[in-house]
Order: sequence, then C-alpha cells, then structure tokens
Amino acid sequence: MDIICAISTPAGVGGIAVVRLSGKGVKEFVERFLSYTAAKSAGLSVRRATFCTLHDADEIIDEVVVTWFAAPHSYTGEDVVEIGCHGSLYVQQRVLQLFMDNGARLAEPGEFTMRAFLNGRMDLSQAEAVADLIDSRSETAHRLAISQMRGGYSKELETLRQQLIDTAALLELELDFSEEDLEFVSRDRVSGMVSDLKSRVERLVNSFQTGNAIKHGIPVAIVGRPNVGKSTLLNALLGEERAIVSDIPGTTRDTIEETVVVEGFTFRFIDTAGLRQSSDTIEMLGVERSREALKHASVVLYVVDSDCEDEVYEAAKMLDAESQSLIVVRNKMDCIEDCPNPKQHSRISDLQNANVSLISAKTGLGLDELKRLMVESVQKHIGEQGDVLLTNARHYEALCRVLSALDEVRKGLDAGLTPDLVVIDLRDALYHLGTITGKVSSDDILSSVFSRFCVGK
Repeated sequence: MDIICAISTPAGVGGIAVVRLSGKGVKEFVERFLSYTAAKSAGLSVRRATFCTLHDADEIIDEVVVTWFAAPHSYTGEDVVEIGCHGSLYVQQRVLQLFMDNGARLAEPGEFTMRAFLNGRMDLSQAEAVADLIDSRSETAHRLAISQMRGGYSKELETLRQQLIDTAALLELELDFSEEDLEFVSRDRVSGMVSDLKSRVERLVNSFQTGNAIKHGIPVAIVGRPNVGKSTLLNALLGEERAIVSDIPGTTRDTIEETVVVEGFTFRFIDTAGLRQSSDTIEMLGVERSREALKHASVVLYVVDSDCEDEVYEAAKMLDAESQSLIVVRNKMDCIEDCPNPKQHSRISDLQNANVSLISAKTGLGLDELKRLMVESVQKHIGEQGDVLLTNARHYEALCRVLSALDEVRKGLDAGLTPDLVVIDLRDALYHLGTITGKVSSDDILSSVFSRFCVGK
C-alpha cells in the first residue's frame, strides 16, 4: 500500500500537533527530511521518541519529536511514524505539504483504522468502537466503547458464530450420508440449539435501546400540566436560564432539549409543552410533540405541584412499563409547611417503575435526590441487560436479520424440512452475523463504516 499522511490532532492552534504517516517504507521516507544531533546520528529507533530537525532541502521547517512503530506492532499493522510538531496552523500544513509533495498522499477519513482492520489488527466492530471512543461524552459511553474496542462484544459474537457453525455442521454431515438415511443429531436437540441462539441474539437486540441511549444521551421527558414548573425544573437541572419561565399557561409550545452529565451518564432533558386541551393550534402542535417525546423517553419526569395521585396514575398508563421509568416529581415543596412522606402515595407506589421525588425547582430542594433516582433507574436497566450492550444501529439491523433467519430455521424444523433446506437459513444467519465483525464484508459496508471517522484516524 502507498504511504498515507494526515494531521491527527484537532483543527486549531495548540502547543503541539501530531502528523501521522503509515505505509511500507515510511521510516526511510521520513528520515530523508530529518537531521539529528550527534548523539542520535544512528536515526530512528523503534518505539522511541527522537528529537530532531525537520527540513525541506536547506530550509528548517520545525524542531520535532518523531516516533517510529515497526510493523506489525503498530496501530495499522504497517510501519507508522508519528511526528510531534509545534501547533501553529502554518507549521502543521507545512509539514503535511512536505510529505505530500514528495510522494505521500492525504489519508481518507478513517483510512488508518481501515488499514488496521484490513491487516487483521481488529475486527469491524472493534474499528467502529474507535469512532465511538473518540465521540464519547460521558464516563459510561467511554466505558462501553473501551469494552467493545478491546473485544468484549466481539467475543460474544464469535461465540454465537461458532454455535451457528456447529449447528449447521451437524445438519450438513447428514447430507454426506443421505443415502444411508442416517440422523446424526435429533431434531429436538437442533431445535434446542436454535432456541438458545435466538434467546442470546434477542438479549443483544433488546439491549439496543439502552445502549443507544447511553451512547447518544438518555432521553428524559419532563411532562405535566401547564404551570407546574417544568421549565423551572429544566433550568435548575441545567444550572442556567435555558427555558422561558412564565405564569401564563402554554408558554412552552415546542420541545426544548439540553444535555447534562450526572455521575457518568449523559441525560438528554426534553422540556415539553403542558399536557392539556387547547383551542390554540400552535399550542396543540406542541402538545402532540410532547406526547411523541413521552413515547421515546427512557425516563419520564412527571411534574405536579399538588397531591394529584389520580392524574399521575392515569398518565402512567401511557408508559412502556418494560423500557421506561417514571419519576413523579412533586414540585413547589417550598410552599408547603409540612413535607409529606413520598411513600404515602398509595396508588403511585403500586406502579412498577414509579418513584416519587419531592423537590423545589425554585430553591434547589431535593434536586440531588431526584438525580440519584434518575441514575438508579438507568443502572437498573443496564443491570437487566447483562454485560454486553448493543450501541450500533448497523449491528442492530444485522442482528434483527439474524433473528429473522433463525425464525425460518425454527419453521423449517417444525415443518420437517430436509437438512439441506434448513442449512440455507442457518447460513443466512451466519452471513448477517459476519457483516458485523467483517467476517463477511463489502466495499459498501466498509465505506459506510469508515466515512464517519475523522481524517487522521
């Protein structure tokens, strides 16, 4: 492969910048433009930072620190050289242009990571985790990306793949002895193996909502009637005046979204229009958007300013009991002399996923406890999903297709189809599973995956 180069640090002025090169013979290529002190006259040493001068003919460009990583023990699996130069925009571009003028070419987005994949340094799911790691904005998203990049998710997929291969192999073995009418494995056993595979794939598929929410921000809908303090609560959680607060009902007519990191989780708060009937067409459009936000939220903060058990109990029926957590937020507690016990709400306590939080958004009373309840609700869902969470939409789509293929296998077994027909669907499941890790890949898949990487990675 030809030598590629790119600036790997973010755009802008800084103390230092890093220019990365990768390809066969890159060490010798870069050394043509370096001069060393007497102590370092032997040139670059593998995995050692070397201080030297970078020049173009007789012109000194910069004093730099150069590190050489020899193949195959490098990020890409090829010879890699990283040059630390001063962070001047001019210097960065001058260094890059020097190499491009002498035969290297500018790397495409994600090309360094694509070469790592093509050279067997990582599978496709691990490569995608690199992009997730770069984009991680919270401790939890970072932890998920690190786990996937280090192969935790790949091991789970490899186990599934091996089970599919073993199941297909047992059926294909019978094809070799079809004339003897031998059955090497009972159909009940094959059916049991398929059921186990389905349950494991379903667990991964079902974890996507939680994993995707952690990756992009856990959606939290703040809902309730007008004038209960929803916008005041949003402002209090953000620590700034983001939403307009007014005594006039219907002030909030559209959803307002902002994110806050709480104990390593990114919460995406959605302040909604008050839930009520209105003759105002614009306000009713806002109410409809509120109901949509409610459907897609992982956590719902239902705000009330008085003891409205029946109202909240009825609203809770709109929630998805398996995937949503309801926190009833009794606001304006600063206006009440005797603070009640939240556990006294008999009907609310009967709701499976409901908690009660007593707060004053105006004074900040109870906000820490409300945040704790939000974190606990997310941790509960994560604990229910197991060790591996699905965070990638492409993987989700592929695993759904695996499930569909396994359903066809089950139908074939129940209908008494011959092994050769059942194996077709097993091979189909193997194909879709392979598209996740790159065991099966196409140029379209690779282009889609690596096009969202930054240049230099």
